[in-house]
Amino acid sequence: MAELVLCENHDRVAVLTLNRPDKLNALNYALIDRLLEMLDRIETDDAVRAVILTGAGERAFSAGADIHEFSVSVAAGADVALRDFVMRGQRLTARLEAFRKPVIAAVNGIAFGGGCEIAEAVPLAIASDRALFAKPEINLAMPPTFGGTQRLPRLAGRKRALELLLTGESFSAERAVELGLVNRIVPHAELMPAARDLARRILSHSATAVAGILTAVARGINLGIAEGLLVEAEQFARLVPTADLREGLDAWMERRKPAFGGSWMHITRPSEARRASVAMDRAAAQGETATRPRMLG
Repeated sequence: MAELVLCENHDRVAVLTLNRPDKLNALNYALIDRLLEMLDRIETDDAVRAVILTGAGERAFSAGADIHEFSVSVAAGADVALRDFVMRGQRLTARLEAFRKPVIAAVNGIAFGGGCEIAEAVPLAIASDRALFAKPEINLAMPPTFGGTQRLPRLAGRKRALELLLTGESFSAERAVELGLVNRIVPHAELMPAARDLARRILSHSATAVAGILTAVARGINLGIAEGLLVEAEQFARLVPTADLREGLDAWMERRKPAFGGSWMHITRPSEARRASVAMDRAAAQGETATRPRMLG
């Protein structure tokens, strides 16, 4: 049996490929579960700094939920359908939205239904000029259930989102850019190089700072400005004891390129960040600033 999600790690970037090309990479339950497992592992792996998510084959990023499987859950009743289908899909999109490493969707073709909702949830997306989007759930006499009724209006505005949600009509990559669903469009052959280049440009910065920014935006975007500013301040406070912040400040004052060594784990383990910062102070006092300790996760 073929692996439902392929994973390739290169230059600190994990490329996750939805691998059901004969089904247009439809999101069956097993694929969603496997993708969630891989995200859990990647999030705590310091060897991986960013994720690119794409679809296998030339036709689709993902055509959405596996309708044959979903219909069985519906036939079993609302409780089963909510548990097996809705909660599973919402768990995936929420995970992608709140992931503490950058996730870049490389939309290589059709992104309908759940596939479109993945593109809505991830922090960054690049579309091939062949990409096509749609919110077709209304054709099944149902609303989107993986977050599409909530995220698309926040991205595109209420009226523009409702036109797409209530008609089910497909829309182009150009329209997706206009709506804020994707960052930009590139020729199909340049899609993966463009996604890798975006990841590379992010990876040149501190992993702890990247995680702090992603978290502040994900948690604060739907709050009032006062509450959002508190989230921003909290993320900054977590970075204060890290060696990366010390290195960034020192490099700026010394007019040199910074050499960041921190990891995402240092936001969740502040005591280790504090020990690394203290070690830097001791090294500086001994005239050993050229050999700064690497922070370990």
